[in-house]
Amino acid sequence: MAEQKTTKPFPNPLPFRKILGPSFIILALGLGSGEVILWPYLSSNFGLGIAWGALLGITFQFFINMEIERYALIKGESVFVGVDKIFPGAAYWFIVSTFIGFGLPGIIAASAEVFSFVLGIGNFKPVAIVFLIIIGLILSIGKTVYDIMEKITKTIIFAGIPLIVVLALILSAKTDWLTLGAGLIGQGSNYFFLPAGISLATFLAAFAYSGAGGNLNLTQSIYIKEKGYGMGAYSQKIAGLFQGSKLAPKVNLSGHDFELNEANIKNFKSWWKIINLEHLLVFWFFGFVGIAVLMILAYATTFGLTTNSQGIFFVINEGVAIGRKLFPAAGTTFLAVVTVMLFQTQLGIMDSTSRIMAENIAIKKVALGQPVNLSKIYFFFVWAQIAFGIILFLFNITEPKLLIVLGAVINAVAMFVHIGLVNWTNYKLLPAPFQPHLIRRLIIVGIFLFFGVFSIITIWDSLF
Repeated sequence: MAEQKTTKPFPNPLPFRKILGPSFIILALGLGSGEVILWPYLSSNFGLGIAWGALLGITFQFFINMEIERYALIKGESVFVGVDKIFPGAAYWFIVSTFIGFGLPGIIAASAEVFSFVLGIGNFKPVAIVFLIIIGLILSIGKTVYDIMEKITKTIIFAGIPLIVVLALILSAKTDWLTLGAGLIGQGSNYFFLPAGISLATFLAAFAYSGAGGNLNLTQSIYIKEKGYGMGAYSQKIAGLFQGSKLAPKVNLSGHDFELNEANIKNFKSWWKIINLEHLLVFWFFGFVGIAVLMILAYATTFGLTTNSQGIFFVINEGVAIGRKLFPAAGTTFLAVVTVMLFQTQLGIMDSTSRIMAENIAIKKVALGQPVNLSKIYFFFVWAQIAFGIILFLFNITEPKLLIVLGAVINAVAMFVHIGLVNWTNYKLLPAPFQPHLIRRLIIVGIFLFFGVFSIITIWDSLF
């Protein structure tokens, strides 16, 4: 794919309030997997001694995401474009691993199961199918996909998280928070770090989903490009399906170069400071607060109940316990909020995965000189995933936790791969003044090795 010959100035940094958005989206991608399901599931069954894993997991993802943002900020193109320059076959890996890892509709199945319980519906499968179709329609009607995703995610985060925090504060005891504090350094009830009987696959799944997880982290480069971070100010957006050709010009995946001068380097450094702060506050801080309060709430209301281990029944146990301890409507409201958060997570995942696969198809078509309509490719993958999910439901493959854990283990392996690809790409393509310093490089190497070793151990444990 030919490089752009013209150069443009590296834009001045925007005010903090104007760059808010992308981190909310990637934060919301984890709400229905790690935050709402997997970490509360583990705390309801094994206590809060595993809280260290949530803190370490989301901290790892902060550093992973920032290296992904680094590339898009400097190049004004998605990291997929850069990886393809160094590893031409990676596009096919991204397409296959994304579809397999996230095509399993566990999160929407969980949303439908909780919603069906609230309404007294015995079979949640038809509800799950309807939810999938609604997601497809939502993603198909926006003026631009990014705009509608940002509005939805901000609304749900600002409405849902405060309610859960209030419930956690009301229903938890001081000893619960002290137990959480001990869990952050790996001290549990009669165990350190990992309790006896815990499934390594489930723990790895929760660890990988402490935030977004899998190839979803890579869409951060697309979101900040569309938001206009750095050189992304010159990039193209994905138009809505029914907006016609007016917002869907010929696709241009490549970014623009800039001169390597003092002014541009200064602007990059200013951008780098502000986007690190934005991601630290929105993704890392609010993300961990969300995980922590959901773990506390699950622990305070359901720990020790024998039915917790059955799929996602612990969530329903939470709603029943909240209704019993406060008043019935409180439990119903909690379950309704969980339903919406899970639904929104599946919505965000469908958007992000479709972006990943569409962009990688487009990269290969552009390289071959073929015409590309990125919006049409995007919506093809949206509806292909919906069709895949419906087919699985029709074959009665509906157990939410099983689908989520299986997908998460696949995505942990995908994370190991993309951490290596992205950081080698940054090393090869970014000029020296824009490279990460030594400490960040060592951190990334450590994270890369961790995911590789943990994935091998988990797969070995599951097979043998």
